[in-house]
Amino acid sequence: MARQEHLLVGKIVGTHGIKGAVKVYSYAESDALFSAGRTLRLKDGNGSVYFRKIVGVHSHGKRLRIFFEGVTNPESAGDLVGASLFIERDALPATEEGTYYWCDLIGMKVYTEEAEFIGRIDTIIPTGSNDVYVVKDSGKDQKKETLIPAVASVVKSVDIERGVMQVILPEGL
Repeated sequence: MARQEHLLVGKIVGTHGIKGAVKVYSYAESDALFSAGRTLRLKDGNGSVYFRKIVGVHSHGKRLRIFFEGVTNPESAGDLVGASLFIERDALPATEEGTYYWCDLIGMKVYTEEAEFIGRIDTIIPTGSNDVYVVKDSGKDQKKETLIPAVASVVKSVDIERGVMQVILPEGL
């Protein structure tokens, strides 16, 4: 699997006030990724890419109010609405042993211990106790979906470099 160098962390969904603030819906687990002084990569609906430095942040639940350097009025803030926000992978903290960024798991091939192909991780569902991997196999006969709990008793190995996960499916899956 190709390693993503810039990871999607949010989207600008509106403007706020007269000083050029934008409303951001965060996809990140932690608002710390949006600290003042950090530079984000923005990609607008036309595919144009540019960089903006954060000069101020206020948290409002899952939404943030962000001030970018050089964006000082509602008109210039309005030009940013709809842009996706990315962060450089190297700016993220290292993961602990046995934990992974979702972007590294999405698209990963999943096999049983007997080397039977189950499918690829399509999405991940966060639950209260553990994540659940939605694995889809778009075979020639049907689209099959398997829900695999992200727990150590089920997930036996993850090879990020090869893009392969090996699992022991609980009975009934």
